[in-house]
Amino acid sequence: MKKDTVLELKKPEVVTEDPLTEICRKGAREMLTRALEDEVERFLEQFDQVRDSSGKRMVTRNGYLPERTIQTGIGDITVKAPRVADRRKSGAKVRFTSSILPPYLRRTKSIEDLLPWLYLKGVSTGDFSEALAALLGKDAPGLSASTISRLKEAWSEELKEWQQRSLKGKEYVYFWVDGVHFGARMEDAAQCMLVIIGATKHGDKELLTVVDGYRESEQSWLEALNDLKRRGLVIPPKLAVGDGALGFWKALPQVFGDTRRQRCWMHKTGNVLDKLPKHIQARAKDNLHQIWMAETKEKAEKAFDHFVDSYEAKYPKASECLAKDRDVLLTFYDFPAEHWIHLRTTNPIESTFATVRLRTAKTRGMLTRDTMLTMVFKLSMSAQKRWRRLNRPERLGELIQGIKFVDGIKQEEAA
Repeated sequence: MKKDTVLELKKPEVVTEDPLTEICRKGAREMLTRALEDEVERFLEQFDQVRDSSGKRMVTRNGYLPERTIQTGIGDITVKAPRVADRRKSGAKVRFTSSILPPYLRRTKSIEDLLPWLYLKGVSTGDFSEALAALLGKDAPGLSASTISRLKEAWSEELKEWQQRSLKGKEYVYFWVDGVHFGARMEDAAQCMLVIIGATKHGDKELLTVVDGYRESEQSWLEALNDLKRRGLVIPPKLAVGDGALGFWKALPQVFGDTRRQRCWMHKTGNVLDKLPKHIQARAKDNLHQIWMAETKEKAEKAFDHFVDSYEAKYPKASECLAKDRDVLLTFYDFPAEHWIHLRTTNPIESTFATVRLRTAKTRGMLTRDTMLTMVFKLSMSAQKRWRRLNRPERLGELIQGIKFVDGIKQEEAA
């Protein structure tokens, strides 16, 4: 596994203008001007028939607003927004507001996104001034460490709103759950983040909840699941995928009694191998692979028996570790084969929080509960944009309808 690269920032050199950047900036300014002119013309066309008794248009151009500077990724661009006048004496008057250039815009969305990206990807607050100067120029206005402090406050409010959002009418077919621990020092060493990702009936993965818990306890998971139900999630998922944390599996039937269970093969494989000598782990891993990669449940059962029989005598702890979860390790065979790749592990959570762990590991000092929650939330929401959609999402609708699957095949297709 490759080590994560730590972003190192050197002190920026004096930024000098170059002809190519100036050409790009000039072209961007001209394109923006044309776009604004086209936008105002389309707006005026809507009121072409609004005229006075002499036939003169009542909604017309009225020069430009004062020139202002917009900060972009290629430097500052000066622009004048068109202005419109409604000369009607009575009635409601129209007002032109550009969707391209909102009234108080001072920097482009890409620059707005740059600020949290830098912070969340590892640039400390103290290094911000140098980082921004290297990227945007030494005279970049309004971008300082204090900007991040304000952003963090805004993110905290955003998290609170997200945690209280309504889930009424929502339906999630699958859950992936995990308790995530971080390398950063916390106020309470036993604290972890309880994470649930859900698969919608359309095949999209959504971050459902991120809350802090105590050692992944039953009570912590019970509170997290009940909160989902309180906010309107009354339809239980068909399947929940998670590791061996007993807290979640004890809490699940108390809230969603009809939800079936699937143990994560990645976690189980690691747990079994830890109980075997290193010199036989490679062969044992291949034997485990033969179980969860079997085409049918019957073949998986035979491979399961073979593993238990092979290791039970000399390595009873490894054999017992696998055998005790036999039923919940093979549940995925009762779901569409196209979804097996998604259901055999908690990879949607593991892959996402590898990035989160990287950022929090760089954090100096002790993190408060709110700071950690906010950081995890923002990084997760950023990662969600790149989450892979489920294969053959139409199969989810069939599960909702109650159609049964045997060895991954819809029963009527098997017939």
